[in-house]
Amino acid sequence: MKNKFKLIFLILIFIAISLYRSENARELVVDTNNFFVNIYYNGLTYIKNSINRHFRQANEIKSLMEQNKELEKAANLLSTFADKLNSILVDKNSSIYAPDIKLVKALGYVSIGDYNKIWLEFNDYNDSKIYGLIYQGKTAGIVVSKDKLPMGLLQYDPKSIFSVYVGANKIPGVASGNFKNIVVNFIPQWLNPNVGDEVFTSGLDGIFFSGVPVGKVEKVIEGDLYKSVVVKPYIEISVPSYLYVVNKEN
Repeated sequence: MKNKFKLIFLILIFIAISLYRSENARELVVDTNNFFVNIYYNGLTYIKNSINRHFRQANEIKSLMEQNKELEKAANLLSTFADKLNSILVDKNSSIYAPDIKLVKALGYVSIGDYNKIWLEFNDYNDSKIYGLIYQGKTAGIVVSKDKLPMGLLQYDPKSIFSVYVGANKIPGVASGNFKNIVVNFIPQWLNPNVGDEVFTSGLDGIFFSGVPVGKVEKVIEGDLYKSVVVKPYIEISVPSYLYVVNKEN
């Protein structure tokens, strides 16, 4: 009889322990499941918030880029209007002046190894004209025709040629590249440009309007017939995404 009671007692203890452990096991499974479910939903919420934040930032960046383009265009126009207004103060008979600049897209280099020639996406391009190129309100080069397509010659290119003034006295000259700098040639011997003089477009060639900044004189070279100056440009250009072309000048 005692042995039967012992056996029954042991069985009851075993059942109690099993139930206890089973309950703990269930709690462990439930807790583990809840833990991973929380991780999943927290991760999902984080990803959704990150995506929403990314799209908000992308929209803000796009909006700011559009605003920047408009502000840069306005700055370019204001620069030339300021220069023209100064001329009008001297010559009250000046004609109405309405420069027009157009945004164009740089597509890539014309040939590998030549970083001074780029193809441009230029709507309404007229291959019989030469256009001035502007970047960040400064000269960037010119646009010429190659196989009837618009090709940008950046201002270090020797064939990027346009007329300029040097210094406050508006000493006339012709600017072109030498692959390292810009050189202004054909300065009359009796005129005296100085190191530090600012160089800006004259607009006399119809490529640029007057007053677009080019750079500063670094060196004056004395020649037999003419003087020349070496100019450090205000901007260094690789391949910017967008530039402006001087589309028309009345």
